[in-house]
Amino acid sequence: METLKARKRSDYGFELEYRTRWSDNDMYHHLNNSVYYFLFDSVVNTYLIKHCALHPPTSSQIGLVVHSHCDYFAPIEFPAVVDLALRVNKLGKSSVVYEIGVFERGQDDLKAVGEFIHVFVDRESRRPGKSGMADELKAGLERLVVDRARL
Repeated sequence: METLKARKRSDYGFELEYRTRWSDNDMYHHLNNSVYYFLFDSVVNTYLIKHCALHPPTSSQIGLVVHSHCDYFAPIEFPAVVDLALRVNKLGKSSVVYEIGVFERGQDDLKAVGEFIHVFVDRESRRPGKSGMADELKAGLERLVVDRARL
């Protein structure tokens, strides 16, 4: 856990900004847990669309989420600008393990760390292809893979 808490923005290869909304807060006056998962999905899919040539409505391969979790370290509350930082901790033949760091703009301390695992499958069969994920998809994800020593 201490290793995760020590993450810096420079440990990630892609960032996406999110401006919190009033409706993101829960009754305890901080971002609701479900909002974090919305943010994880958003940063991952933004990267896939912009840097991996994924076009969800027509792609022959789709990513199915098979696992996700979040470790929370400090609250965020409206109004705030959040920086979502993305990296790939493991890249397999048809699967990818993402890590998402959640930072509040102007602060260096990590607020939360999420993990999100996609398995890329054929749209019709819902099974991984024999050759794994598409070449362009894999090439885009390879740009975010971190050295195992930095995990």
